[in-house]
Amino acid sequence: MTAVTVASGAAKSKATDRPRARSNALKKNRVQLDFAPRSMERLNALKTKTEAASYAEVVKNALRLYEALIEETESGKQFLVRNPDGAVAPFRLFL
Repeated sequence: MTAVTVASGAAKSKATDRPRARSNALKKNRVQLDFAPRSMERLNALKTKTEAASYAEVVKNALRLYEALIEETESGKQFLVRNPDGAVAPFRLFL
């Protein structure tokens, strides 16, 4: 398994172990995820395809999209996909 740190905590100075001053810095939480090799390959592929600067950017974008899909589904909406021959079918989310 590969560990990936998604979001970093407040930066600290090694000399004083105090947070460094940053203008308009938001409090962040550090999250560490363990990925199986196949999941890490998928994360790398998404990072490359989307030209994301970091794994954190990929995960944040994925969370935004997932949240939006769930909100729309909860409000009764349905997502449809059209295959190459023009047939339309519901897109099944794993909810």
